[in-house]
Amino acid sequence: MLDSRGVLTWGASVVAAMVLAGCGSTSLNQAPVEDRGSSAGRTPSSTSATPPRIDPATLPGAENAGKPGYYTVKPGETLMRIASDNGQNWRDIARWSNLDNPNVIEVGQVLRVVPPVTTTASAATATSAPAMTGANTPAATPVPAPAPAAAASAPAAADGNLGFIWPASGAVIQGFDDARNKGVDIGGKAGDPVVAAADGRVIYSGAGLRGYGNLILVKHNNTYLTAYAHNQTLLVKDDQVVKKGQKIAEMGSSDADRVKLHFEVRRQGKPVDPSRYLPSR
Repeated sequence: MLDSRGVLTWGASVVAAMVLAGCGSTSLNQAPVEDRGSSAGRTPSSTSATPPRIDPATLPGAENAGKPGYYTVKPGETLMRIASDNGQNWRDIARWSNLDNPNVIEVGQVLRVVPPVTTTASAATATSAPAMTGANTPAATPVPAPAPAAAASAPAAADGNLGFIWPASGAVIQGFDDARNKGVDIGGKAGDPVVAAADGRVIYSGAGLRGYGNLILVKHNNTYLTAYAHNQTLLVKDDQVVKKGQKIAEMGSSDADRVKLHFEVRRQGKPVDPSRYLPSR
């Protein structure tokens, strides 16, 4: 959504109808949230009264409401926006939440927004059943030593040491303002290169969210996410791994009043001043 000056904001309704809709043949920009608890979106009947509200406990995933890693859909939200808010790809959330139709989510529905935890313990147990000896006595089976705690698969870089670089070379035409501008706007000419500010993975590349134009979201680790809006051309796709400094788009004016790049840094879902992370010029 845009503020009064056409600047990208990630509002309270949730940041993310950000990811996803222009990808593939699925358009997540067409049906945000279905509120089965109201008459909105229904054809009124001349004989029927307001339909009864749906008990939230009957909605998909209701048993997980409030649990870590789950999110309860609020009015006006879309899967794209929820995915962006949680730094995930909408396709992953749709899969984890067993959504039959990602275009339709309902107010009160509970979605899984973090990957399911997989354990190898049960698999190891299943494959190490003891062999039996003649007297039905289990033969001694060596117990495998516990695997070392896989160096906590360190994120691409330590949370505070990503070494962000400027995503474009133009001058800053509008700085960060927590109330009015959730990032920085960088000027330039149509076609100027836009580069990834740090190593990461593209979780959205498309134009499915009105107000953002051609948008790219890059997830750098479990803490940081960056956004690149109003591009003329997108050069990367969903799930593509990108390197710091790699050209990912060309600057443009899509859904903006002038040619510019709107760049945001999000720390654990909250906008932070990019100038705190970018090198001085």
